[in-house]
Amino acid sequence: MAKKVVVGVDGSDQSVGALQYAARLAESFDARLLVVGAWSIPSLGAEAPPLDPELIDSGMREAVEGSVATAFGGAAPEGLEIKIVNASAAQALLDASEDAELLVVGSRGHGGFAGLLLGSVSMTVAEHAKCPVLVFH
Repeated sequence: MAKKVVVGVDGSDQSVGALQYAARLAESFDARLLVVGAWSIPSLGAEAPPLDPELIDSGMREAVEGSVATAFGGAAPEGLEIKIVNASAAQALLDASEDAELLVVGSRGHGGFAGLLLGSVSMTVAEHAKCPVLVFH
């Protein structure tokens, strides 16, 4: 099986930087680059209107594709693959990185609290991944 580097992207500036760095590392490892975007529908209670999973999925795909365009200016690395997953970000990244050389994540994405130095996703994957994890600051 071909080597791969996995990177989590959510559309944030941190994830664009992580994507650029992961691409350089994938090239040096002679590995393909797998870009993972994840989404899940939060439990909002009985009073909340239903959310359209297809709309959320397409919104995440648009955010990830926009990040790829921003990161590489239309010249994405050869063999770059985008995978959009309906799962928690941490679980999607852990699953995608099972057979990876490296998992790259930003230190903070769109979620969480502004004062945290390390987000919950980066903390979770750093603790549970079966491959090396690079947290991009």
